[in-house]
Amino acid sequence: MTSAPVAARRHGGDALREIERRVLWLASSMVHEANRVRPNPSGLKVGGHQASSASIVSIMTALWFGHLGPQDRVSVKPHASPVLHAINYLLGELEESRLPGLRAFGGLQSYPSRTKDPDPVDYSTGSVGIGATAPVWGALARRYVEHAFGGAGTGRQYSLVGDAELDEGAVWEAIVEPGVRELGEIVWIVDLNRQSLDRVIPDIAADRLRGMFAAAGWQVLTVKYGDLLEELFARPGGDALRERIDRMPNPEYQRLLRCAPGELRERLPGTGPGRERIASLITALDDATLAAAVADLGGHDLAALDRAYSAIDDDRPTVIFAYTVKGYGLPTQGHPQNHSSLLTAAQMEELAAETGADPAHPWARFDPGSAAGLLCAETARRLRRPAVRAPKAPDLPRDFGRTPTGTATTQAALGRVLMDLTRSAPETARRVVTVSPDVSSSTNLGGWVNKVGVWSARERPNWFADDSETILHWRERPTGQHIELGIAETNLVGLIGELGTTWSRWGEPLLPIGVLYDPFVQRAAEPWSFGIYAGGQSILVGTPSGVSLAPEGGAHQSITTPSLGIEQPGCVSYEPAFAIDVEWTLLASMARLGRPDGSSAYLRLSTRPVDQSLAGVPQDPAARERRRAHTVAGGYLLRRTESPAVTIAAMGAVVPEALSAADRLAGHGVDADVVCVTSPGLLMSAVRARQGHEDAPNWILDRLFPAHRAAPLVTVLDGHPHTLAFLATINRVPTTSLGVTQFGQSGSIEDVYRHHRIDADAVLGAALDLADG
Repeated sequence: MTSAPVAARRHGGDALREIERRVLWLASSMVHEANRVRPNPSGLKVGGHQASSASIVSIMTALWFGHLGPQDRVSVKPHASPVLHAINYLLGELEESRLPGLRAFGGLQSYPSRTKDPDPVDYSTGSVGIGATAPVWGALARRYVEHAFGGAGTGRQYSLVGDAELDEGAVWEAIVEPGVRELGEIVWIVDLNRQSLDRVIPDIAADRLRGMFAAAGWQVLTVKYGDLLEELFARPGGDALRERIDRMPNPEYQRLLRCAPGELRERLPGTGPGRERIASLITALDDATLAAAVADLGGHDLAALDRAYSAIDDDRPTVIFAYTVKGYGLPTQGHPQNHSSLLTAAQMEELAAETGADPAHPWARFDPGSAAGLLCAETARRLRRPAVRAPKAPDLPRDFGRTPTGTATTQAALGRVLMDLTRSAPETARRVVTVSPDVSSSTNLGGWVNKVGVWSARERPNWFADDSETILHWRERPTGQHIELGIAETNLVGLIGELGTTWSRWGEPLLPIGVLYDPFVQRAAEPWSFGIYAGGQSILVGTPSGVSLAPEGGAHQSITTPSLGIEQPGCVSYEPAFAIDVEWTLLASMARLGRPDGSSAYLRLSTRPVDQSLAGVPQDPAARERRRAHTVAGGYLLRRTESPAVTIAAMGAVVPEALSAADRLAGHGVDADVVCVTSPGLLMSAVRARQGHEDAPNWILDRLFPAHRAAPLVTVLDGHPHTLAFLATINRVPTTSLGVTQFGQSGSIEDVYRHHRIDADAVLGAALDLADG
C-alpha cells in the first residue's frame, strides 16, 4: 500500500491545500447552519466554535491526508468537532444529511463522542484534559491486549490538544507516570494558539512547557514558523525580525493580526535596536505578502507540518508544539474574544469566495475525478479499518458454592474472590486486569498480585526474589495482570476506562477492576464518569470506606460516595455487608462487562471485621440461589418476624448494628424485620420503574418491602442518610434515616459510631420512637 505521505504528494500540494480550504468551509458552515439558518423556536444559544476549529484545520488536514494509518487513533480537542466531521464527510464516512444537524437532538454532538456521533470517533472528548490523556491509556490497553491475546496490532495514539488544556492537572499526572515514557506510539500535537475562552494568554511559557515534556522523557518538536517567514528570516534584516517576533508578548502579536497595512508597517518594527533593519526588510513587501507573513505560523504550513510528522521518533512519546492563530482564515482571526463568536451571513459569503465554495450548495464534495477528489478517495481506502469481530462474553460462575465462616472483612473478600476465580474459571480469570495507585497490599490484593504478576511493557528483574522476608512478590512482565500506577486517581480511572473499551476496539473483552481508597473516589469520579460516557466498562472498588475506618480520622472517612453510586449513569453500585455478598455482587458486576449492553460497577468495601454467621446463608441450594438473586438485585430480607412493628433497612458495615438493635427490640416486645440493602441504586431504579419513569425490573421491591407487611422504616448506613431515605416512599411509611452528615473523628468504631448516631443504641431509639408513634 502506498504510504500516507507519498500518497499526498502524488496528488500535489495544491490538492491538499484545496482540501484544507474545504475543511475550513465545511466546519464553519456546520456552526453557521446551527446558529443562523436552522429554526430555533426557543431562542436558546446553540453555540459552536468556528475560531477554535479554524486554528487546527491545517494540523488535522496534514495528519489525516498525509500521515494517518488505519491502526492509528486520534483524540480531537473538544471544540474542533466540526473539523473532524468535515474530514469524515469528505472521506465518505458521514451522510450529507447529518451536516446541518450539529448540536441538534440526535445529530452531531457538540464535542466528539465515540458512542453518540454517527461517524467514526476514536475518543470522546469534551471534559477538558480527560480526552487529551485518553490515548495514553489507550496505548497501554492496546499493548496489554496484544501481549495477552494478540489481534490489537500496532499504531500511533494521537492527542490533538488545545494549549489551554495543558492547564489541567490530569494532563501532567499522565505525563509524569513512569511507564508512559516507554509508550513510543503516543503523539501529542499542541494547537498553540495562545488564547483561552476570554483572552489572549499573556505568557504561554512555551519554553517551560517544552522543558517539562523533555524532562518526562518525551521527544519535543516545534513547528513555529511557516516557510514564508523562514524565507524572510534568511534575508538581510531577517535575524532582527525573528528576534522581534520571538520576544514579542502574545497580546502584542495578536494585535498585529488585526492591523490595517499602514498600521502594521508602523507597529511591526517595534522600538528596539533592530527597528531600522526590520523596517527596511518589510518595505520591499506588498501589503498582502506582509499580512500573510505576520500570520505565517508553522501550524498553518502544510509542508512544515509534514516535516514534523515525518520526524516523529517511535521509541519514545512525542509532543509537537504547533504555533497557530485562533480563527485562522476567518475574519475573526486573532481577536481576543473570538472563542464563541459567529460569522455573519456576509462574512460567510466572503469565506466562500476565499475557499472556493458555493454558498448555494454548502455541502458539496469534490468532483471524484479531481486531484482533491482522488486524494480523498485514496485516503478513505487507506484509513478503512476491518470490522471488529463480535466479542464473546466471558463465561463467569455466579456462585463458587462456599459459605464463608468466622470473622472477615468485605475488603479481604475481594482478593479471595479473584483467587477463587483463577481456580474455578481460569480462562475467564485471564481476562481480569486489576489496577491500583500504589495500594495493592493495603487493599488485600497481595495474593492476587503474587499469583498473576505485575504487567509491564518489558520484563524487569525482581531484585527481591531471593529475599525470604518479602511477602509481596513484584514480578513485572508483559504477561502480568496487575498494573500499579503512581498515586494519581485520575490515571487509574482513565486506564480502567480504556481497558474497558477493548471489546469494542479489538473484539477482546477485558474485566478491568480499579481499586483505590474510597475517600478518593470523589477525586476520580469525574474522569471515571466521562470514561463510562465514552463506552468504557469497568469496576471501581472503593476500600476502605466510611467512618468505619475509625482511627484514620475525618480525612480518610468517606461520606457521600454511596449516593455517587446511585447517581452515576451506566453504573451499578453495591455495598456488600458480608463476604458472600462480595462474591455474588462482584461476579455479577464482572458479567456485565465487555458487551454491547454492558455497564460499569462501583463496589464500596470495608475493613471492619464482621461475624459471617450473621449472614444466615441458606443451606438449601434453591434457597441459596434465591438469596444470591436478591443480593444481586439490590437487597435481601435478612431477618423476618411474624408481624413487624418496624422495619430496619441497613447497608454495609453497619448491618451488625441493625441486627443487634432488632434483637434488643424483641426484648421490648417489638418485632423488627431487617432488610440488608446491597444496592440502593438498583432499588431506586426499581422504584422509578414502578412509577413508569424507567425500564427496569421492580420485582425486588415486593420481596423486600411487600405492601401487606408495610411498617415504619429506619434506614442506617455508614454514609449520608439521604442515600436510603427514598425507601420510605415504596409504601409511604413513617421513617427515620440515620447516617453520617459531618466530617469524621478519630477513635474506635464504637466511639465513632456513637458520635454519628449510627450505633445500635441509635437504631434502637429510632425504631422505638417510630413504633410508639
